[in-house]
Amino acid sequence: MKDNKTDKPKNIRRISNKKITPKPPKFNIMWLYAVIILALLVVPMILNSGTGKQISAQRFQSEMLKQHDVDKIVAYKDGDLVVAEVYLKKEALGKPQYSDIRDQRSFNVNSGPQYTFTDASYESIKQTISAAEKDIPDAEKTPIQFVQHENLLSNWLVQGVIIMVLFAGVWLYIMRRMSGGSGGGPGGQIFSIGKSKATLFDKESQVNVTFNDVAGLEEAKQEVMEIVDFLKNPKKYTNLGGKIPKGALLVGSPGTGKTLLAKAVAGEAQVPFFSLSGSDFVEMFVGVGASRVRDLFRQAKDKAPCIIFIDEIDAIGRARGKNNIVGGNDERENTLNQLLVEMDGFGTDSGIIIMAATNRPDVLDSALLRPGRFDRQISIDKPDLVGREQIFKVHLKPLKLAGDVEAKKLSAQTPGFAGAEIANVCNEAALIAARKDKEAIDMQDFQDAIDRVIGGLEKKNKIISPEEKRIVAYHEAGHAIAGWFLEHADPLVKVSIVPRGVAALGYAQYLPKEQFLHTTEQLVDEMTVSMGGRAAEDLVFGKISTGALSDLERITKLAYAMVKIYGMNDKVGNLSFYDPQGEYQFNKPYSDTTAELIDEEVRKMIDEVYQRTKTLLDEKREGLEKLAAKLLEKEVLFQSDLEELLGKRPFDTRTTYDKFVNGEAALNPEKDNNAIPEEVTNPGTARIEEQGPNV
Repeated sequence: MKDNKTDKPKNIRRISNKKITPKPPKFNIMWLYAVIILALLVVPMILNSGTGKQISAQRFQSEMLKQHDVDKIVAYKDGDLVVAEVYLKKEALGKPQYSDIRDQRSFNVNSGPQYTFTDASYESIKQTISAAEKDIPDAEKTPIQFVQHENLLSNWLVQGVIIMVLFAGVWLYIMRRMSGGSGGGPGGQIFSIGKSKATLFDKESQVNVTFNDVAGLEEAKQEVMEIVDFLKNPKKYTNLGGKIPKGALLVGSPGTGKTLLAKAVAGEAQVPFFSLSGSDFVEMFVGVGASRVRDLFRQAKDKAPCIIFIDEIDAIGRARGKNNIVGGNDERENTLNQLLVEMDGFGTDSGIIIMAATNRPDVLDSALLRPGRFDRQISIDKPDLVGREQIFKVHLKPLKLAGDVEAKKLSAQTPGFAGAEIANVCNEAALIAARKDKEAIDMQDFQDAIDRVIGGLEKKNKIISPEEKRIVAYHEAGHAIAGWFLEHADPLVKVSIVPRGVAALGYAQYLPKEQFLHTTEQLVDEMTVSMGGRAAEDLVFGKISTGALSDLERITKLAYAMVKIYGMNDKVGNLSFYDPQGEYQFNKPYSDTTAELIDEEVRKMIDEVYQRTKTLLDEKREGLEKLAAKLLEKEVLFQSDLEELLGKRPFDTRTTYDKFVNGEAALNPEKDNNAIPEEVTNPGTARIEEQGPNV
């Protein structure tokens, strides 16, 4: 049933009886600039408004000179005549005969000149003044100043030109600031805001990454190799009636090599490669995103055949019609609509292939994923044992290694690691070796790097009390006992009580089976292992601590997933309330009674797991005490130490690592000449049981 709120037209404005108060206009900074420029134009003209009122020489002589009201006279040549500027004394400006200049020039009347008159020559003006002041002492005579030319700054026309030049300079400065300081003429990017921000890699700026630099992605490389072949030999496929695919979507977890694979495609195809991010289309201005999409495809058509790569496409490709503000304009949806139109707009033989990458395919719009747009979805998973070995070989090439470093050993010790994490391990190992002033990186440096990547930096100066250390030892021993004697649990291969990271007082490493399906028994055993630390504290000390924080978080999430998502509960039944696209954000797909039932079954399941864990640890109490004492003594125990204390695991099932080391490789030594030797006692790490906050 549709929501009534979403069915209302968004562009209708309802009118009520309430008086609508008009909103004041918004302040615009350009008005401030206009006022400043107007002031620069007007104020100088007011301050230097003309050269005074024009009068006759007779009035000057009779009314001003004879009354001794003249302060000074400035004369200059103007064509064939001489212009004399008359400056009156301040005390004379209040006389009635000078009211004409007060009425005409109410501002700046004191600074002068107040009057001007013309004469034939300098000598004529001088004689006129001398005749009028012949009876006056020389000290009281009016001074006369002769200038050769007029001061250009006093000319209002020249001032206007200068101010206009200054205005043009200020305007250019403002436009360049609005464009982000970039060049390209006045305004810069302000006039090209709708242009695409894609980076073009062509013959001049060629990508040097090839498929040889991409390891551990063999199946994905085969898929994208076909795309490269499409671009190099399009007639090979079009002659048979086939159509070149329009798009390929790379889907995978973060750090698995999606962007690296796209760079390799650009380096192998030897065609123009447009690279940009999904966020490059997003802008504060309406319509900019769609304009950039149009400009991107226009450039791509000019460079065809070519590849367009959009990284993190979920920034603009999210499903439409969700989380919209009623009455608002969703710029992201407009951009997505334009992208959908452009992907269907060009012909299938135009030679333009779109590649995109995301680690959240569940939030993408269904129209973006339909055939005809992104025809292929290439899944890039985390590498397996063989893939990790190939990735290590790539990252070990530039390093200076000791003779004991082998890629297979490292791949066995890092299950579940993505390509980015493997690169981080190699870099950390080099830093650790350099810190110890070694000439080459040995295997111990790589093991320290793996521990640091998983558990964090070792806190050598972190002082904990003996009582806390004893609690941590029994906590980790509880995990180890539970994992060692449960059939479906991942075997624990290393346990440590050395403080690491921010709040990890101890941690345990597991070797998981590389599988895709899990049964109810396997999930329950995993919850039992996670509960081993809390159960051991309760069993030995009769009290519990905050150390089981991460354990309880994992158990709670797993229990709710079993009941709500996987349908592994008898009372709730075969129902799944999985919501990958966020459709049930505000309305739950089940009633309050069902919610209470889910909470009740989850609590019941966790209680049963807790009792099962305590029973198991009580049966193996002797082994628990031995393991805890050994941990307090050595702080770090490996799989070989667990076998000495507890004996071999009482199960015949082998992990993927065991099969690789002691199975096919051992049975067929000619098939794999680089089999891992049996002395490897620390085969891997998958997840960590961390101690909680240090309260």
